[in-house]
Amino acid sequence: MYSNKKKIMSIFLSLIFSFTISAAGQNDKEELKEINISYVKAPFNLQIMVMKEKGLLEQEFAEDGILIKWHEISSGAKQAEAMAAGSLEIASVMNTASVIIANSAGNNIDIVDIVSRPLDTFTIMTLEDGPQTIKELSGKTVAGPKGTVLHQLLESVIQKEELEDVSLISMGLPQSQTALLAGQVDAALLAASLVLKTQDAGGRILTTSSGYVQPLLVSASPRRFIEAYPEVIERYKKVQAKSYDYIVNNTEEALMIGAAQQDVSMDYARNLYERSGITNSFTQQDVQGLLNDITFLKNLEMIENDITPDDLTSELLNVQ
Repeated sequence: MYSNKKKIMSIFLSLIFSFTISAAGQNDKEELKEINISYVKAPFNLQIMVMKEKGLLEQEFAEDGILIKWHEISSGAKQAEAMAAGSLEIASVMNTASVIIANSAGNNIDIVDIVSRPLDTFTIMTLEDGPQTIKELSGKTVAGPKGTVLHQLLESVIQKEELEDVSLISMGLPQSQTALLAGQVDAALLAASLVLKTQDAGGRILTTSSGYVQPLLVSASPRRFIEAYPEVIERYKKVQAKSYDYIVNNTEEALMIGAAQQDVSMDYARNLYERSGITNSFTQQDVQGLLNDITFLKNLEMIENDITPDDLTSELLNVQ
């Protein structure tokens, strides 16, 4: 009888000890005072522009005393570097190629939400007297940002159309447009408002990504942050969904915000919105798209380590 009581007491004390350790661990978690988020307007990320300009995140976290700090970082690679350095908690918009490359390099970043599938936003453009067909890109020089969705588009075109001797000069989007209009290159990889502005300046679209690659823009966060503050990520997703609903129900007002932020006319903003492919649900097709992206980047030797879609997606991501 004494032995049984002793065993029960021992179990009871163990449970108390475990609970005490667990509670201490929770109290040791650093109190969150600010959330650093990238502000990515291009190509036409209307959810993010509405979210920031209407102060939706600030409203969500006001009672917690958590400061929202926005940082204009458009490059996916730069956002990955900032997250690795601990200076960015949430990347509002990244292309999946940047997420894959970061993870392959050991920078554990997880996709937490989807922003858009901008199929008609990314293009290869030329001038009126430039290549008339995709086949005529063989032997030509193209300007554009390496390691991006646009680079992936060009490589997909080269492979699918069996082009030869296509040279890519790596430069930013504004510089690529300038090089094209100055006649310094035969074609340029351009997106969003630069496409419309280049058309106004006499350029034309040689092809969009349709039929070659399915661009996917996502929100992402360092895995260590997601594991430490899963409730923050859930609330961020809730606010992004709220922004999406606002756009659907108040499209003209949302477009006014987008036009002002992109410094374009309402007609431009409407055109960009129609091309943007915004969405609020991640699907199994998107998972397959990630797999295709991984294979593609590996074939280009832009990544070395084996990566799977499961390595890139947070458990908090809702896949439909």
